[in-house]
Amino acid sequence: MNSVAPFAHEALFYRDEDTFLSGTARFVAEGVDRGEPVLVAVPEVSISPLRERLGGVAEQVHFIDMTEAGRNPGRIIPGVLMAFSASTQRRFRVVGQPIWPGRTELEYPACVQHEALINTAFEGRPGVILCPYDATALPAHVLEDARRTHPVVIEGGRRTASKWYTDPSVLADVYNVPLPPPPADAEEHPFSVGTLAHMRKIVSAFAHWLRREQVEDLVLAVNELATNSILHASGRGVLRLWREDGTVVCEVSDSGSGFPPSFTGLSGFGIVMVNLLCDLVRTHTSHSGTTVRVYLGR
Repeated sequence: MNSVAPFAHEALFYRDEDTFLSGTARFVAEGVDRGEPVLVAVPEVSISPLRERLGGVAEQVHFIDMTEAGRNPGRIIPGVLMAFSASTQRRFRVVGQPIWPGRTELEYPACVQHEALINTAFEGRPGVILCPYDATALPAHVLEDARRTHPVVIEGGRRTASKWYTDPSVLADVYNVPLPPPPADAEEHPFSVGTLAHMRKIVSAFAHWLRREQVEDLVLAVNELATNSILHASGRGVLRLWREDGTVVCEVSDSGSGFPPSFTGLSGFGIVMVNLLCDLVRTHTSHSGTTVRVYLGR
């Protein structure tokens, strides 16, 4: 780690459990020795082995199951990383694993956007985030993207500056990809300012089989998206609803350019709130408008 840089974002490529544990444990122990607050946010399956490797040091570390806290990649920056870094005035240290074998193709573009935007979100802040990547189980293109989203890559015990590192805004745009088309039987409801209350009732009725708190969260998220369409697009939009494998999917599309000033998960409370409420948020913006699709109930 470069002790001069205010913030560092590094990728750790590991090929087996031992290299994962040795690389992350060394990173964590170094932080504890320096008196830095340390967060480990990895899939639950990795927490116990890492605790065991750390021994007594683990008592000074905060652990989070990333498969729950980071189920929605857009929730990780505001709900995990920002929350942790804001809890201390000191230099912080995080092991964060947002991409693991089992992430779906639907989730992946949001994962890459998250990794790219970390560099913007924490620029100038005193901290370091280490992101482990399973170099054996993950596809080659995932590792290529990791080299583009992390200024530093650690592989085979060597730390090197990534010559493929790409400007975060450019890479976020690369993964601003069209969403899969809605199913033919999706419900479709045009809305405007005068029909917002009715739209909320439609969402509530459609998602009635979810838990009550989930229904409330979904209604709030969709209302935020629709309100944004009304305020920043043409004053109207279209709501589509359908189900996928036990999940309610709601899509809001309009002729606008998205949440102002940009979809970073940081600028504006609205999109942050939507990400905190939902299991997955996917966005696509083109010359014809913006589509935001939210998933809840997975």
